[in-house]
Amino acid sequence: MSTQLQKKLLPRHVQMMALGGAIGTGIFQGSSETISAAGPGVVIAYLAAGGLLFIVMSALAEMGLAMPGLDLRGFIHRAFGYRTSFVVGWLYFTLWIIVMALEIVAAGTFLHYWFHHVPVWMLSLLSALFIIIINLFSVRLYGEIEYWLTGIKVITLVTFIFLSGALIFGFIPVDNPPSVSNLTAHGGFMPLGWMGVFSSLLVVIFSYGGTELVGLTITEMKDADKTLPNVLKGVIFRICIFYALPILLITMLVPWNEVGNQGSPFVQVLTAVGMKGVAHVMNFIMLTAVISAANSGMYATSRMIYSLSKDGEAPALFTRVNQQGVPVFGLMISVAGLLLGSVAAFIAEDSVFQYLMGIPGLTTLLLWILICLAQLKLRSTYAEQLNYRVAFFPYLTGLTIVTLLTIFAFMLADPKNLVNNTIFFTVVIMLILISLFIKREPKPQTSQ
Repeated sequence: MSTQLQKKLLPRHVQMMALGGAIGTGIFQGSSETISAAGPGVVIAYLAAGGLLFIVMSALAEMGLAMPGLDLRGFIHRAFGYRTSFVVGWLYFTLWIIVMALEIVAAGTFLHYWFHHVPVWMLSLLSALFIIIINLFSVRLYGEIEYWLTGIKVITLVTFIFLSGALIFGFIPVDNPPSVSNLTAHGGFMPLGWMGVFSSLLVVIFSYGGTELVGLTITEMKDADKTLPNVLKGVIFRICIFYALPILLITMLVPWNEVGNQGSPFVQVLTAVGMKGVAHVMNFIMLTAVISAANSGMYATSRMIYSLSKDGEAPALFTRVNQQGVPVFGLMISVAGLLLGSVAAFIAEDSVFQYLMGIPGLTTLLLWILICLAQLKLRSTYAEQLNYRVAFFPYLTGLTIVTLLTIFAFMLADPKNLVNNTIFFTVVIMLILISLFIKREPKPQTSQ
């Protein structure tokens, strides 16, 4: 078997893969949690997180242009050494295993909307098998499938935006017409104050998490040095639009304190205005969305463990790829994660989403902080001037780091996150202890 990935991902593939990783359970199901935490004012949290994401992704693009051949974990390796990259790499691998589990549980739940007599765990397992089959093909075909899967949910969000606008402005008559007054009629625009907005940031950042997946596609992206900045900027703009605007419309259509009482707020909104047929269509689209997000997770885990293996931070077995350029042994580990998600749905289908939701959020926060810190450290080592650089360096990057650290500290201090924090730090401590047994620093990741 070869050990080299194939550069077959086109810019449109990468852009849709990043959107696919971000637009999933976080918007379609997790949005009920953020709205409940902050009311209509949660839109502020989504826009603020989008600003932070812009700086993080800009730093990632800058390093990608300055150090071709390195991926997301490779930048951290070069900046902070192998122990940090070991911990972060395996933590990111763990993050996506959990995300895949969450998405698979959600897929089973959405299927259960129609198939009431089939257990959720069985429906989740069928969804997992579908994702496994997709990922056995070449990366080019995977990118094409993900492009169309993500395209479906993007079209859906756009349709939802126009449909909601038509309902709000009376172009579609219904028995109980929604009103813009819902934004302020139930305790004001920020009924829980700024603290409510701030406390929703963990789930919001988890929702945006997955966009940094672009950092793993660099080594399989065709002409990355020419197209990466534009791809990243387009992704960030679309993510902010596709999150903030639908959330704002939901809080206009339904009082914020009634969102999330049952199922996804998207289905709930359309059902509440008497459009049950459309709710079935939306349920199908949401099923597509979470399968797409889990599909991105499969890619992320298999490529991350491949990257770890290239630097000697995982068994060399995981560097092997088949004739289609797929890291097959890394894929097997990802499959195990999907199966764990199905088991979780069987054991605790009602509580697994709630208990695990915060763990990827903390991991994403930590990763964003390290990306910015790596850019601060590596900027002076660039071999040449770049056409694309983060503006107002180092002040804007530094402000982003301080803001992310503040959010991170706030989440750790929140007693409601005690279980999530405990699990998160248990995993981190275990990885640090394991890294201490690595006696010799491996060679830095090089161009492939």
